[in-house]
Amino acid sequence: MGSPSVASARKHACLFWFLLTRGEGYAHQQPSLTAKKLRLLEIRAGARTLKGTPTGTWATRQAMREAERKLAEQAEASYAQMVRDWQAAAPKKAGASVTPGRASQKPSKGKVTRQTTSP
Repeated sequence: MGSPSVASARKHACLFWFLLTRGEGYAHQQPSLTAKKLRLLEIRAGARTLKGTPTGTWATRQAMREAERKLAEQAEASYAQMVRDWQAAAPKKAGASVTPGRASQKPSKGKVTRQTTSP
């Protein structure tokens, strides 16, 4: 049996791979958090800091948080709908096996097979 952490790591690896190879951004991100992380990377890379310069960040903080909260709710609803659509489109399993014609011809453990007599 697989470990849940391995499954989660695989899921994240697939997500990152698709985002990187397609050059897309993550649809359910938090914009201010992304901007903050990018700014910290710029500063670490040698960009000038803006200490003492009014940037208007604190004035719009509450409005930005409220807008992001609404965006997160919308993204969550979008994600839930995507999962429902994906599950509805999944092939239905039928019979004893997922792939028809691949059921085992051998008896299950502890079960007796029917004996046919040859003429």
